[in-house]
Formats: sequence, C-alpha cells, structure tokens
Amino acid sequence: MNKRINIQKTYKLYIDGKFPRTESARYIKWQDSKETTLVNVCRSSRKDFRNAVVAARNAVNGWSSRTAYNRGQILYRIAEILEGRREQFMAELTLQGSAKKQAEKEIDQSVDRLIYYSGWADKYIQIFSRVNPVAMPYFNFSYPEATGVVAATAPEESSLLGLVSIIAPIIVGGNTLVILASESRPLCSITFAEVLHTSDVPGGVMNILTGYRSELLEHFSSHMDVNAILYCGSDPEEIRLVESNSALNVKRPVVYPDQDWSKEKAQGPYHIMKTQEIKTIWHPIGV
Repeated sequence: MNKRINIQKTYKLYIDGKFPRTESARYIKWQDSKETTLVNVCRSSRKDFRNAVVAARNAVNGWSSRTAYNRGQILYRIAEILEGRREQFMAELTLQGSAKKQAEKEIDQSVDRLIYYSGWADKYIQIFSRVNPVAMPYFNFSYPEATGVVAATAPEESSLLGLVSIIAPIIVGGNTLVILASESRPLCSITFAEVLHTSDVPGGVMNILTGYRSELLEHFSSHMDVNAILYCGSDPEEIRLVESNSALNVKRPVVYPDQDWSKEKAQGPYHIMKTQEIKTIWHPIGV
C-alpha cells in the first residue's frame, strides 16, 4: 500500500467573509527558523486591500447599528471557538518558534482578552458618555460612536495575542477592520479568520490580509475611504509615513510603538476609545 501524502493547508486571505486567493497570484514562501520552506502564504496587493476596504465600508452600518450587547455576545462566541481549536493554534505557534508553555500561555491570554472586551461591549459608552452643563435651555450630552473603517497593521512579534489585542477593541466599538497580519508569523492569522468565519461575525466586519508591510503600508495609510489607521511598530520612517498620509483625509492615526501585549496594561476601555468619535447632541427643553 502506498504511503499517504499529507494534505498541506492553503493559507488564503479573508475578505468579505470569504477566503479568496490574492488577485495578483503572488505568494510568499514562509520559512521556519531553520529556513525550511513549509507553506505558501498569499502576498496581498493594493487591489486586495481596496477590495477589503469596500467590504468593510459596506458592513459598517449593519455592524455599528447592532446593540452593544449583541456585539459582546459575538466576541464571546469567538472566544468559545478559539478555545475549541486550541490544538490547531498550538501546532502553528510552535511551528513559528514558540515553546509549548509559551504557546499555551498565548492562547489562554488571547481567549481571556476576547472575553474581557466582550464584557466591556455594553459598558464603555456609559463610562465615557456625559451630560454637559450649559447655561441655556438645552440638554447637551456627548457619547462615543464608531469612527467607521479602520486599517491596521498587526504587531510583528506576536502571532496570535497581538492580533487579537488589536482586533477586539476595534470591532467591539462598532468599527469594521482591515488588518495586515504579522509578516514573519502569519500562520495564526488565517486560522483565526477561520474562527471568525464559523462565528456570528458578519462578512466584511473583519478582513485579514497577509503580505509585506513595506509594500502595503503606503496604501493602508493613504486610502481616502479609511477613517482611522492603527500602526504597530517602532520604525520612525513608517510612523512618519502613517502620520503624514493620515492628514490627506484627516483620518485618525494610532501608533503603538513598544507595546508588550502580554501585559495587563495592553488592554482596557481606553483602547476601545482610540477608534471612537465623540458625538455631541443639543436637545431643547420645553419645546
């Protein structure tokens, strides 16, 4: 009997709730620490990014209009599925160089972080909303609302926890997202897309690309239909590029230069507020 051939996983993109290959037909030969080519990963193009932004824009109204409680339920469901696929993520994290205990800890923290933000879903608005005193016959009150479409680059040094730590506060606040996975550790990103696909997240809310940051950062930061960009990294030239391109359409730049995502301070309601806008309403009294 012939020896069975192992079926290798195909790592695709995740756009609009689907798993397309890159339109450019390019790919990256991903290698382990021993420089052994193990898998091929899609190399996203500008067209892939534009398609992802269109999908994210189409999903904004539906996602932001959901109740905060429902978004929290969906985040909790993502955590449940991630917990159930622990072995698959363990295999990929160890393949990317993590020790077994380190991989177990990263998965635990990723699940806990999703649960943490699911709990904040219907609470952060109460904390950051306020009634403003005015010396006129009006009620004046302010509250946060989603900024819209967010483009983000995942932390380079963290495969799963960094990705989750960026995704969760953005989508729990009603935004939609296009995120570029870690260039050196991309495997968990597409597997996490499979988690999203089997959860209750609507298509277009979360879009995950793989590829080279040096090629795509210009497009991420200059796209005119992106409302905010979140950059993880400490390269001064890349930070300057993000901040200068953000001025083109006054999108909000958020920079995490040196963030240890395993620490407790890497989570919190203020991370949600980084991609929120404050809306103020004037309501007359006695009319």
